[in-house]
Amino acid sequence: MKIIVFLIFTFIQIKLLAQSNNEFDFSKNDPSAIAAAKKNYTLLFDEEFVSPFLDSTKWLPYYLPHWSSRELSKPNYEIKDGKLILKITKNQKPWCPEFNGNVKCSSIQTGNYAGSLGSNIGQHKFFNLNAVVREQQLNEKKFVPQYGYFEMKAKFAATKTNVVALWMIGYEDKPERSSELCIMEVKGWNINDDSVKIGMGIHKFNDKNLNEDFTEHAYKIDVRKFHTYAAEWKPDTINFYIDNVLVKTINQSPNYPMQFMLGIYEIPELGVEEHSINYPKKFIIEYFKAYELKG
Repeated sequence: MKIIVFLIFTFIQIKLLAQSNNEFDFSKNDPSAIAAAKKNYTLLFDEEFVSPFLDSTKWLPYYLPHWSSRELSKPNYEIKDGKLILKITKNQKPWCPEFNGNVKCSSIQTGNYAGSLGSNIGQHKFFNLNAVVREQQLNEKKFVPQYGYFEMKAKFAATKTNVVALWMIGYEDKPERSSELCIMEVKGWNINDDSVKIGMGIHKFNDKNLNEDFTEHAYKIDVRKFHTYAAEWKPDTINFYIDNVLVKTINQSPNYPMQFMLGIYEIPELGVEEHSINYPKKFIIEYFKAYELKG
């Protein structure tokens, strides 16, 4: 009898697991559903990378340069055939060796805020709380919205020492305006032949009005091919989409302007053999679009 009960219990677990793995059927995505959602929005920021150079009215070609320098934090990239290709090259130097070790990155952002030289005031110092401003920057707001619908189409070359992400951070002109809204994050070591774990959600950091809500869930898609990743950020809710399918809802929301961060990172300490081969590592973005609510 115990064996029968055990077998039944095991069967139920297997079935539930199978249902979980097929929770999101991307073969039946419905662009019309997203189109219906977008009817309440107006296109505000349209980046299809038609120029061979980054548009300086939209992007800052650095990654948190105040903690390091513009020289070390500038990205390796090219724009080719209407696509932005962010790269980690073989001889690329770490972006901030003093405070972030051997981590390399090629990242761009739509704003920058930091204090004076030598101060500890600046955006997103959570990689190292001892960081201080090493190169004073001009505080800029290229595109720092509050609420909207945001969508990117991209693919990742799936190398195990790399991470790619589209995320937002509070402009942080006040310390509590520091949370992170991650639209998508893919870690190369989380990619399998038939599925991938994709991270999304909220990191609260110094925002006491938010709860930590960042999750990684396995999806049956191949991130080495182009897919769309989107978030609808509203005053009390954030909806996350992959290929026009709603995959996550958070019933909380930052209530201050946030800027965009878009990049590829390399973590050499992972010690994966392929770290020394297969350069450059690539994150390829076909477009990024942002919409604001009408009225």
